[in-house]
Amino acid sequence: MLIKKSITIKKHRTSLSLEKEFWDALKIVARGQKCSVQTLVSKIDSNRKTSLASSIRVYLLKFYIKD
Repeated sequence: MLIKKSITIKKHRTSLSLEKEFWDALKIVARGQKCSVQTLVSKIDSNRKTSLASSIRVYLLKFYIKD
């Protein structure tokens, strides 16, 4: 089940739909990096090549599955 939340990126309000597990993972990673979820999503957004939701999922997978 997707959870839709509103977030501001570069002063632009947008909605983002992710599964609860990805929202939870974003919170954990942001806390570990001592930043907000919004800041972390902005960082992911600045480097993305695909949709924001897909980019977040890939970022989190790479974060948790380190080669």
